[in-house]
Amino acid sequence: MTQSNESLTAYLAENPRMAGVLFTICLLLTQTGNAAAAHGGTVG
Repeated sequence: MTQSNESLTAYLAENPRMAGVLFTICLLLTQTGNAAAAHGGTVG
């Protein structure tokens, strides 16, 4: 796992725009999850 983390870190260091893209995707997924939870109600 450490080697994978190191290669990801190196990739993001070489491509800083991708760090912003990944952050935006995580932000959108978080907002989508919150909206789904607020709209969903109970499941039974």
